[in-house]
Amino acid sequence: MAKKNVLNRRQFLGRGAAATAALAFPAIIPASALGAGDRPSPSNRITMGCVGVGGQGSSNMGNFLGHGDCQILAVSDVDKQHANNAKNAVDGRYKNKDCQVYGDFRELLARDDIDTISLGTPDHWHAIPAITAAKSGKDIYGEKPFSHDLREGRAMCEAVKQYGRVWQTGSWQRSGGDFRRACELVRNGRIGTVHTVEVGLPTGSPGGSEKFCEPPKDLDYDFWIGSAPWAPYSPDRTHWHWRWQLDYGGGQLMDWIGHHGDIAQWGLGTEYTGPIEFEGKGEFPTKGLWTAATTYKITAKFAGGVTMIIANDKQLQKGMGARWIGDKGWVFVDRGRFETEPKSLAKDTIRPDEINLYRSNDHWGNFLECVKTRRLTITPAEVAHRSASLGHVGLVSMLVGRKLRWDPDKEEVLGDPSANALLGRAKREPWRL
Repeated sequence: MAKKNVLNRRQFLGRGAAATAALAFPAIIPASALGAGDRPSPSNRITMGCVGVGGQGSSNMGNFLGHGDCQILAVSDVDKQHANNAKNAVDGRYKNKDCQVYGDFRELLARDDIDTISLGTPDHWHAIPAITAAKSGKDIYGEKPFSHDLREGRAMCEAVKQYGRVWQTGSWQRSGGDFRRACELVRNGRIGTVHTVEVGLPTGSPGGSEKFCEPPKDLDYDFWIGSAPWAPYSPDRTHWHWRWQLDYGGGQLMDWIGHHGDIAQWGLGTEYTGPIEFEGKGEFPTKGLWTAATTYKITAKFAGGVTMIIANDKQLQKGMGARWIGDKGWVFVDRGRFETEPKSLAKDTIRPDEINLYRSNDHWGNFLECVKTRRLTITPAEVAHRSASLGHVGLVSMLVGRKLRWDPDKEEVLGDPSANALLGRAKREPWRL
């Protein structure tokens, strides 16, 4: 493409630290200003690199391939099979062989012709690529949970803010109509004063083989381990199963807190703050490779008097989903389920003069739109961080076995240095934030 067009697009997308406050850009820019039609010209497409193209990363890549205003130029993965499969999918979509493959994400991020990244790595590989991407002037679509620990999350938020980047979190339920409608009913007082919120997440399971062996030749295992403590390879340690081990994930608690916990916060209007008290109890495996809690129950209290109960589904009446309980009824929502008490409330509508929440019907499209307009996405960094924090602090309470008093403004446990120490993790050399 012509250099002039590249520069114009770069300036428009607000490359680097010069792109600061989103309010400096209009909320909506006409398609004519972008040169957009049914299919934008190459010079006006948003270019993307995909980092981590296994399970969810591959799914997100597929969604972006379906948007004509986005063009994927490169993929990166420490597993050559994942990377090559992703390249084949991209090349097949564009009918060429142009997609570049990288084993090291830093080489992809060094490219100046890439505007955005889709980040689909395991939890312990969220922070370092995200912060590096922000510093290199890329906007980021990152997976939930936002971070692997609370300190990483705060560092990610600060980087996104400092470098003026657009961030979208893969908490796609916010772009679902039932979830938004449930939150609007609660926010507009249809169930009266809310006193309790129930957040039902999946029940975990113990397991994981401790039969160690050499890693597959196509997997750069040392790079996969990254900043986590080194450990011998087992097929039950990497790829899908990493999430059941606290060195890399946070079990079903952290795997889902960015979904139903995020929706619970949205309905309460607390997505930019958090509780003031946490008390968590959980059961952790006593044998096998997996270390994340199998059952868990966290009771969190907010300054306004609301109690939030986060638990695996078998401990809650409604199971999976979010339920807000007020003095005049309740609202419950899950994927494919929407219930209210009284039942007539389910047919209620929200008037234009009431609270109408951010509306998105395409989570990936919302990210691309916001890259163009510099608006906040429907799930920006700070919101995602606060949702993940419910799980992070709750997990610490489970690990230390005691109630924690929490300051959501300073993001610290009051009067408990040993609990505060668990809010971050040491990094294996040479990796650091």
